[in-house]
Formats: sequence, structure tokens, C-alpha cells
Amino acid sequence: MARRLLFGTLLLAALAWARPASASAQLGLGADWLVDPQDGAFQLTLAGHRQLARGLDVGGRIGALLLTSPSHLGVPIDASLRLRLGRFYVEGLAGPWILFDSGDAVRLHAAVGFGLVARGGVSVGLEVGYLDPTSMLGLRVAFPF
Repeated sequence: MARRLLFGTLLLAALAWARPASASAQLGLGADWLVDPQDGAFQLTLAGHRQLARGLDVGGRIGALLLTSPSHLGVPIDASLRLRLGRFYVEGLAGPWILFDSGDAVRLHAAVGFGLVARGGVSVGLEVGYLDPTSMLGLRVAFPF
């Protein structure tokens, strides 16, 4: 037990000392097409990323969600791991999307996104994923602040 605690403490100290991390925040808009039953989903999100290593970020996003036909409001919550390749990025996302007034109150969301970060930090991308029980395809735009 003491050996694990010592190892964990040394590992955390090494990670914290290795390099200062940079963080960023974004306000995002998203629109998705749910394949079956051909519904739409719209999001307004607040996202944050923190640099883990050169070109690799960890982060998350949370916001407001509107599903169409029938209309449901909700809260999308995702954790993300983003690989930055110059101005391009590829990311993996996963988390619960909570829907109000729905029989399936909590749905699993998992996706892969890719896109471009323009000068000034505005990012535009596509997202291909799964929202239980269907596949989805979406567009994203995010503005730094």
C-alpha cells in the first residue's frame, strides 16, 4: 500500500514538473442528423481543453441539447481526447447525454471528430458517432474565448 502511494505521488510530481500545461475554452454550436429515426439534434456547448503533451489535449464539454421529433431538451456531457496535427485535429469523445421527459433519460454518446482550426482559434469540424440507439453525423463550430 505504501509503495503504491509513493509511486503515485512520484508519478504525479513528475507529470506536474515536466512542463507547464496550457488550457483553452470554447463556445460551440453543433447540429446532428440521427440516422434512425431521422431526427435532428442541436447543441450549444462550453468546452475546455488542457494540453497533456505536445499535440495531445484532454478536455470535456457540457451544454444544452434539443432533440427534434418529438422534442426533448437535454444536457450533453462528453470527455474528449484530441490529437492536434498542425491546424488539423482528430478527437475521440464519449459521455452521457441526459434527456428530460424521455423514457431513456441517460443515453451513451461516443464519437470521432475531425476538423480544422482556423487562424484566431475558430474550429470547424465533422463528427461521426453513436447516440444510443442510433448512429449520428454532425457538424461543429467552436469559438475560443
